[in-house]
Amino acid sequence: MKNLFKVTAISACLLLSITAVNAQQKIAHINSAELIKLMPEIAVADKQLEVYKGTLDTDGKTMYTEYQTKVADFQAKEKTMSEALKDAKVKEIQDLEKRIQEFQQKASQDFEKKRGELYDPILKKAEEAVKAVAKEKGLAYVIDISQQSVIYSDGGVNILGDVKAKLGIK
Repeated sequence: MKNLFKVTAISACLLLSITAVNAQQKIAHINSAELIKLMPEIAVADKQLEVYKGTLDTDGKTMYTEYQTKVADFQAKEKTMSEALKDAKVKEIQDLEKRIQEFQQKASQDFEKKRGELYDPILKKAEEAVKAVAKEKGLAYVIDISQQSVIYSDGGVNILGDVKAKLGIK
């Protein structure tokens, strides 16, 4: 009976100490999407990405204009063409269609690669600032409310202001 009492007492003490440790952990939240919008680097990256997209669009439009011209020319002269010439023109148009599709796929991949090159350093800088502020404040967790992973937040510490200050954003 004494052993049962001792085991129960030790279990209760352990449970209370674990609860006390958990109660001391601090939780904070931040809206990372808002933080990223406020960073001046993002405006520069957006402009560079827009210029890059414009270049890709121009190249794509040039190819499509060439395609439309060839199709219109083919349709206008089709009745007077020999079968061999028709087949050659159809093949030429089909090849151009294929090149346009390949260009669109490659342009999409290149655009995503460029986006990563421009945005990844900005996102890393923001993440490092959040981690630094969390360590300074002794936080155990920081929840990103922009990811809609928290349905209700009435408490915790919003560290957006501290992270903005860390990044030098007014």
